[in-house]
Amino acid sequence: MAETERIENMCGGKGHVIISHILGEKELNGKCGLYAKVTIEPGCTLGYHEHHGESETYYILSGTGDYNDNGTVRPVKPGDITFTPDNHGHGLDNTGDDDLVFMALIIND
Repeated sequence: MAETERIENMCGGKGHVIISHILGEKELNGKCGLYAKVTIEPGCTLGYHEHHGESETYYILSGTGDYNDNGTVRPVKPGDITFTPDNHGHGLDNTGDDDLVFMALIIND
């Protein structure tokens, strides 16, 4: 069930992002857009993007990064939680020497 994909220049970011889906479309049942473990390797970024009709939460598992919260950049580390509500945007850069790994959950509004 767990499908893994590597996306180059995700949302205009640098390098690639690795997404390991925890649940597929059938299991999400239209209620969630995504439930996955995401890995951003050193030197890579997840480009800034906006969410419309949904919200997204990140739970940082390992690594360090700079999180762009609708234009305000702040550092993130293991244990941190981010929340991007509907009609807001975010992005994430790996600023460390290790993989930045987090859980991502998109809830459909």
